[in-house]
Amino acid sequence: MNIHKLSERFYHFADECKGSSELYEFLSLQIAKDEEVLRLSSYAQTGQPIPNLLFGAVHYLLLQGKKHILREYYSSLVDHPRPIETIFTPFKDFCQTYDKEIIKILQTKLVQTNEVRRCAYLYPAFCYMYEKVKRPLALIEIGTSAGLQLLFDKYSYSYGDKNVYGNVNSTLHITSRIITQQSPRFHQTAPPVTDRIGFDLHVNNVKDAEDYLWLKALIWPNHQERRELFEKAATYVKENQLQLIEGDGITLLPNVVEKISEASVICIFHTHVANQIPKDAKLKLVHMIKKIGMNRDVFHLYNNMFDGKLHLDCFINGREAKKTIGKTDGHGRWFEWKFV
Repeated sequence: MNIHKLSERFYHFADECKGSSELYEFLSLQIAKDEEVLRLSSYAQTGQPIPNLLFGAVHYLLLQGKKHILREYYSSLVDHPRPIETIFTPFKDFCQTYDKEIIKILQTKLVQTNEVRRCAYLYPAFCYMYEKVKRPLALIEIGTSAGLQLLFDKYSYSYGDKNVYGNVNSTLHITSRIITQQSPRFHQTAPPVTDRIGFDLHVNNVKDAEDYLWLKALIWPNHQERRELFEKAATYVKENQLQLIEGDGITLLPNVVEKISEASVICIFHTHVANQIPKDAKLKLVHMIKKIGMNRDVFHLYNNMFDGKLHLDCFINGREAKKTIGKTDGHGRWFEWKFV
């Protein structure tokens, strides 16, 4: 990728960070004008979100304990970080000092942000599916990373009032806002789940110290609440049985579906992953789900396939229906709900 396109990536990422991370917004604007750091970022694997990967690589090395003044700017590492206005010089020096380690990470790691707070909008979507067919759910997640979202029924939820849904005794409580007048119908308790299957090109094992640290590094430094949610969700993954399969989920999907009991409804879902899937593979996935829907009831919940909105497609008794749920925040802090 040429320097101009790389620069555009960082300008775009700066826009994404507005109101959420001053640190990454400021750094992105500086990197967008610096050819040396842009060239370093170009070592990222094709199809990866380059700014996320570069920032994750730097954060990962800092969390590993690399000694450098840059540490003093990260609220994930110090209680009183330095002002961001002076960060770029130490940031660039860190990149020059540890360029070999950064390049290795860029060439081998994937952006697999396992944002458990996205379960805030998965919860009502899964409630809707269960209400529609009155059968337990067989969950299949594409781009599962560490599988945190496959345990959505283990967590509790609230949406701006005193009501609490899901597992009210959970140690992990997720809050979110619905920004439309229309609201989903929340079930007091989560629907029953029979299968929890996740696919990823690289499965992150939260019991593995390296994988665990990489997932923490992908969380933006000032997002303390996200870190806490991740740590709590990771304990649930360690305590529960998941079937996490390493490989191309689109190719492996038919064989896995064949083994799922017809007493369950198939729920294929993925959040903020499809932007890394090539267009031909997306079309292959849609065709494959349609083929499955000829013989089985199946739901497909997704975003970032052909636009940024959350969609729910379904095949019930061979009949296809498509619904648009609405926009969602990438970190699950809010979402729209635009269908009944």
